[in-house]
Amino acid sequence: MEKAVYLSGQFLLAMPGMSDPRFARAVIAMCSHDSTGAVGIGLGATIDGLGFHDLLEQFGIAPGDAPNAPVHFGGPVEPRRGFVIHSLDWAGQGTIDVAGRWALSSTIDVLRAIAEGKGPSRWVVALGYAGWDAGQLEGELSRPGWFNVLGDTDLLFDTDADDRWTHAFAAAGVDPRLLVAQTGTA
Repeated sequence: MEKAVYLSGQFLLAMPGMSDPRFARAVIAMCSHDSTGAVGIGLGATIDGLGFHDLLEQFGIAPGDAPNAPVHFGGPVEPRRGFVIHSLDWAGQGTIDVAGRWALSSTIDVLRAIAEGKGPSRWVVALGYAGWDAGQLEGELSRPGWFNVLGDTDLLFDTDADDRWTHAFAAAGVDPRLLVAQTGTA
């Protein structure tokens, strides 16, 4: 019997020609993947005109010294729900450790902690997520469309959203300019 391979703590990269335009050049940080399904946070695109200070304002939180970082398009599911992927040096209510590589928090306490300068040292914010039911991601991975790479925290925290897709492929030794959008048949 073949052992299942789960992708928590890795990145999914959309291949050129991804059939769903919402995922063109997507970089998805896989935060949970097991036999019941998968959840990932998109970090390959930011939401125009929306910064971290805008989110804090919606919750009545003064930004303090927190930078007005971009807010990422996390995915098409629950696009008004916020998530913070962050370093493992902070944990709050409901924080999930993702394969020992990063953490995921989705409660207001992480926003307050960041604004007060008491939060995680490294973080990115997103609205929405990408989700797959049991077996759905495995089915998608059996067809062309996605490429997975190890979860690199430098890519996560130190690379601009516009550069993540290209840098993630390069780190895997792949030049995405050489990839084709369609496959052939023999």
